[in-house]
Amino acid sequence: MKPLDPLTLERVARLIVDIDGPFERRGYQLTQLLQRAGWPQPAEYDGSPRIPWLSEILTSTDDVAAVSRLLCRVCDPLEYDDGLASADLVRQTLNTHLTAEGLTVTYVSGRPVLGQPGTDGHTTVFTVPDDLEARIRPLVSSEAFLQQLMERVTETQICEQHGAYGLTLIGIGSFAEALLLDVLTHRDPTLLQGFPMPNGKLVPPERTSFSLLLDTARSRGWIQMDAHDFMRIVRDYRNFVHLRQQQERGVTPDRDTVGMCWGPVLAVLNDLETSR
Repeated sequence: MKPLDPLTLERVARLIVDIDGPFERRGYQLTQLLQRAGWPQPAEYDGSPRIPWLSEILTSTDDVAAVSRLLCRVCDPLEYDDGLASADLVRQTLNTHLTAEGLTVTYVSGRPVLGQPGTDGHTTVFTVPDDLEARIRPLVSSEAFLQQLMERVTETQICEQHGAYGLTLIGIGSFAEALLLDVLTHRDPTLLQGFPMPNGKLVPPERTSFSLLLDTARSRGWIQMDAHDFMRIVRDYRNFVHLRQQQERGVTPDRDTVGMCWGPVLAVLNDLETSR
């Protein structure tokens, strides 16, 4: 995501504060929202007018990843007592402000994800975010591993650009699996001794399955259940590295399939960021 125009950010601030509206947030609630969105060093509300205060915070940062997380968090069903009913109303209003920026928030497996409007004006296109490297840098264990991950992303983009969609899906799954393994063992070094199975046995990290990585991230509360469930599709499509499995599923990958796989990956990334 590129930096948003200051006027767009001011409109976003008005929506978030929602003075006299059904979703009005007090000063302390704004601070709490920023914290839940993983805003870097969120400031304590100082008692000044809320909209200018929040607008200043949004416009003074060059951290587009933080802005992206906040846009998604505002539309997160977890933020509202009645869940999706209220969250979707906020999302629809937010998207009217994001139209001019060529962005839209939609739900993928129940999680809010930032994407680009499709050419038909109704669908959402998911692809590699411009700020992906900046977003995953705080999550991973080392700069060297970060560069390896980004090389894998570049490889998937090359495959997609040349119509090798099956290999693109394999690359997306490989990226997601490697990211999860590194983030989980970085957050909890005891997992380097083994990932616990339901029967109590430990599986060495180098032999841990994609499925067990997802289960572990979910059990620790680092990703939400919906994102966990839909990532299983990405896992299954990653297994198209075995042509027999692709034949059994009867899937002919295309550009839309690629976008549908990036969606759950971005939902998991959002969850990993906000649970950091």
